[in-house]
Amino acid sequence: MIKFLLMVNKQGQIRLSKYYEHIDLAKRASLEVDVIKGCLSRKKEECSFVEYKDYKLVYRQYASLFVMVGVSENENELAVYELVHNFVEVLDKYFSRVIMFNLEKVHVILDEMILNGHIVETNKSRILAPLLVLDKMAES
Repeated sequence: MIKFLLMVNKQGQIRLSKYYEHIDLAKRASLEVDVIKGCLSRKKEECSFVEYKDYKLVYRQYASLFVMVGVSENENELAVYELVHNFVEVLDKYFSRVIMFNLEKVHVILDEMILNGHIVETNKSRILAPLLVLDKMAES
């Protein structure tokens, strides 16, 4: 099960966070600091899977953006690794550039892909369909 997803820049600033289980705000802040430090300090040659407390961390770097996912111990790391890549491809297909000004749309994309911590959709066209409908309605 997916516990959380973070998008972070190279400076360690959180650009997006999405949690699929309740974590107190105080614990969330320390979790984020530890996860970000742990992933940003790793070398490119090192594995993208890290064990951290009760989680497995799966992360990928795209230019200056890191996508980090915390999953339960029994989750398939490679499936999550591919999910991250698919998520970034969907973002690239929809936005083509600036995404940080459209965080509500990024959340819609995430909600189409992940429901209650489980992967429910990977087809790019199906993921983008609700956003394209909303865009058509906004143009009208």
